Parts: sequence; structure tokens; C-alpha cells
Amino acid sequence: MQLWHAVVLGIVQGLTEFLPISSTAHLIVAQRLLGRSEQQVKDDPFTVAIQLGTLVAVFVYFRLDIWRMIRAFFRDLADNRIVSSGSTDGRLAKLIILGTIPVGICGLLLKKTLEKHFYNPTSIGVVAIVFALLMLASEWWAKRRIAKGLTPRTERDITLFDALFVGFAQCLALMPGGSRSGTTITAGLFAGLDRAAAARFSFLLSIPALLAAGGKDLYDKRKDLLHGDSLMSLGVGLAVSALVGYVCIAWLL
Repeated sequence: MQLWHAVVLGIVQGLTEFLPISSTAHLIVAQRLLGRSEQQVKDDPFTVAIQLGTLVAVFVYFRLDIWRMIRAFFRDLADNRIVSSGSTDGRLAKLIILGTIPVGICGLLLKKTLEKHFYNPTSIGVVAIVFALLMLASEWWAKRRIAKGLTPRTERDITLFDALFVGFAQCLALMPGGSRSGTTITAGLFAGLDRAAAARFSFLLSIPALLAAGGKDLYDKRKDLLHGDSLMSLGVGLAVSALVGYVCIAWLL
């Protein structure tokens, strides 16, 4: 892969991971426009591995929140508070773990099937349209709740059901065209969360999913990535996606 291709794909990944549009779909389309075949795109670990760049952006932006949640989580474990929590941060950490379980199971069971049937421009277009309509419906639902006098709930009000609901919505983003942040923010709005709470929970929920998906793909295709040119391209793509992703998070929130 040429370095300027890596820069372009890094920008695409950084812009689309946190905007409510599918990063995987845009990476696939961008690679096709750069002249790569459908099979080359499917076999290329770059598409998933580059997501680790945006994971770096999440870690840097939310570093203080993440550190508080980790400390609170282990403090709860030490105090035998497996379900309950002594702090908001500990409770949020457990909700993120709970919300990650569905996508972990679905990813393991359905990855090959999804790659076979959904990694093509036609499927991407159909899925993107469907989720755009769902996003529109969630905006209408949120405005309807406010018109009825219902106050949107904040991050402190997220329940176990909310975490699972948003977590199952994240599974839909395994289809290219279904945005991870888009599906989870949409689910958060349907659950009655305000935009800030839906967005923050969505971004924090991305950490385990991106780490697992990117890490597994790097491990599975490690031999292909250890070549000098591939390694250089991946490094450039990761750096660009991390920088652009950080700017996107800051702007959105």
C-alpha cells in the first residue's frame, strides 16, 4: 500500500469512527475507489487494524475518566461489590462491560457470514439507508419525549437494561454500513438518554470493541503486517486516524 493511500484511509477512519456513519463501509468504499478489488479489501487487515488509531484517540481524550473507572471497578471487586457499586465511575465501568458482551458474542459467531454477504457496495448502501432512517426516527422520538414533558436522562441514569439495549444495537454495526457510534447513539436516544449521555456512553463503549477487533485482526494477520512497506503504511494510517479521531471526539462533544 502506498503511503498516501494510508494517509487517505487514516483520515477516513478518523472522521467516520465517531461521526454516526459507518467507518468500515467508508474504508471499503475508499479502498475500492483507490483501485483495490473486493477480495483484496476482504483479505486486508488494514481495514480493521487501523481502528486501533481511533482507539488511541478515545484513550487520550477520556484518559481521566478511564483511570477513574478502572480504579473504581477494582475497588468494588476488593469490597465484594460485584453488581452494586460504591461510586458512579465503578457503576459505569460495569455497564460498559455488560454492554460489550453482546457484540463480543455476535462478532465471534457471525464474522465470517457477515464478510461473505455484506462486504460489497450494494449491501453497504442498503444497510446505510436503513440505519439513516432509524437515526431519523430516534431524533423524532427524542423530540416527542421532550414535547410530552419527559426530561432526557443523563449518564447517571443509565440502567442495566439501557446498557444491554445499546450493547445489542452495537451488534448491528458489525454490518458495513451500520455505524458503531450511529447505532449506539440512536439506541441511547430511543432509551431516553440526552445527546451528551448517549454520545459519551457510545464512545466509552467503543473501547473494548475496538481493542478486541483491532487486536484480533493484528494477531491473525501479523505475518502480513510485518513486511517493511505494510508496517510503515499501517503506522502512518494509525497516526493519522488517531489525530483526526481526537479532533472529531472533541468537536462532537
